[in-house]
Amino acid sequence: MAAAEDDEVGDTGAGRDPRARLMQEVAEQMDAIEADFGDGYEIGRVITIVEVTGPDGNVGLRVRAAQYPWVSLGMLEFAKKSLEASMA
Repeated sequence: MAAAEDDEVGDTGAGRDPRARLMQEVAEQMDAIEADFGDGYEIGRVITIVEVTGPDGNVGLRVRAAQYPWVSLGMLEFAKKSLEASMA
């Protein structure tokens, strides 16, 4: 995804339209899903985690998860283990 590429080249997206940046990330995620799953898939639960830098330089995280908290925590734990496995 673009976020991983941005980290590698040091581009934080500064100066870019924040809404366009987030929409680009979502579009790239959809492209990856379609490439992996083809047609006939369904999107289940979704969690978004966004790092936001305010005009004052303060950095925060926004997390949106529209399911029970224990389901979100399980998904995040699975995602963590998946990322760790991909780094090995």
